[in-house]
Amino acid sequence: MVLAFSEVRRVVERVCARQDVLDACARRDLGFVIAVLNENHLTQGQMASLTGLHQNRLSNYKTGIHEPKEYSVFASFADGLGLPPAARQALGLDASPPAAGGIGVPQQRPAPAAEISLEYPGTPAQAAGNVASLWQADLADQGVLARGRIAPGAWNDASLRWLVDPVSVLDADLPGGVRVGLGDVERFRVTVEAFGQLDDRFGGGHARPALIQYLSSDGDRLLRGRYTGGVGSALFSSVAEATLLAAWMSYDSVPRSALAQRYFIQALALAQAAGDRLLGASILDAMSHQATYTGRFGEAANLARAARTGTTGIATATLTAHFHTMEARALARLGDARGCDRALAEAVREFEQRRPDDDPGWIRYFDETELAAEFGHCLRDLGRAADAAQYASRSVARVGGPGFARSDFFAAMVLADAHLAAGDLEQACATALHALTAGELIRSGRCVNYLREFRQHLARAGDATVVTDFGEQARGSRLWLIASRPDKATAA
Repeated sequence: MVLAFSEVRRVVERVCARQDVLDACARRDLGFVIAVLNENHLTQGQMASLTGLHQNRLSNYKTGIHEPKEYSVFASFADGLGLPPAARQALGLDASPPAAGGIGVPQQRPAPAAEISLEYPGTPAQAAGNVASLWQADLADQGVLARGRIAPGAWNDASLRWLVDPVSVLDADLPGGVRVGLGDVERFRVTVEAFGQLDDRFGGGHARPALIQYLSSDGDRLLRGRYTGGVGSALFSSVAEATLLAAWMSYDSVPRSALAQRYFIQALALAQAAGDRLLGASILDAMSHQATYTGRFGEAANLARAARTGTTGIATATLTAHFHTMEARALARLGDARGCDRALAEAVREFEQRRPDDDPGWIRYFDETELAAEFGHCLRDLGRAADAAQYASRSVARVGGPGFARSDFFAAMVLADAHLAAGDLEQACATALHALTAGELIRSGRCVNYLREFRQHLARAGDATVVTDFGEQARGSRLWLIASRPDKATAA
């Protein structure tokens, strides 16, 4: 027997009037509540459709395999089923549901930023549920991007789980879910690719909200659909790549964003669910980038090493070269010149063996110019100004020209810093000014922070005429004005 939707409310109200159910709500034991609802002919398939929580996830709660912890899970369950006030209060929620709620209208109320889970999900269903909760929380709270703290232990846990956990079998048979085919996945992938081009050209602060909105609608709809194993793997891989882009755009907008760290972790879990080992390693590589930026240099080096270790024998030479450069970036910041030089030498050795046609599409951007830019960063951080300028100059050919993108801005500012460290004030200021002019359309917190570093270094040169002239010209730049303000973790 399956209940008609018109009967669901009466069943929910009758069940929630029981003291044992209210006691279970007070313990936040959704498994008990689900079991009682099942006994009263409300199926898990119906609950999934009403609440937006994956059916497998509900089953795991009922059997005790997993315990729900996220605020968003309890809110989605209560709002979707229309739990009465007493049950809502027992769960720790507001007594009244949102005005637009009701039976059959799952709200998926997002969690406060502090409650968004950093746990590495154990199943594909949990991974899908976690990332959907992140999308919803991100959309509902404009301040979530700048709040919260990076949790270094979460990087370590995620990398270890990725290295040792078996890949779970994808299973999607949600009643009422849309039928998903490879054409749907390809359309989703191409759309996300367009967002990636906007990100590269204009920075993470430009199209990030639109990307999250798209993922929360189409991405969530596809994850909750019905598909075969092959389609499921392609879907989870595409959503992992899209979530990685969300992480990068969040990180680029507010580099110390705890939300970005959460996106990175859930992207890694989605890639693992898809069985996409190379993409998972690339996500660890990206985590290493954020860890270096936030001063967690030891963790950053280990994340890059984990990416390399977990893809031994299957990674392309280009990918392995990039893993070595990320380790080198971390070691340079640690001041470990010998370790950095060794990692850079390994990067060159691998890079010289690369065959671009064998590379996944998302790593093909890493060419000689990008490798030179990585060398420039490392050598600048090691204090080798002349060498840094030599490598950085190879990667700034497009400064001031068509196609100028955020990565060109980074390379130009590394070159400006190298000129400054070498005592060439005129070249340093000219290069920085070209970058400011060409990068005026970019909205990137990382670009702003490159400028802050340059501004601090430039201040040591005193009030030389060339410095004064630069300051007058730079004053008209939006990015320079933002960089001149105190750092309040806001996007450009």
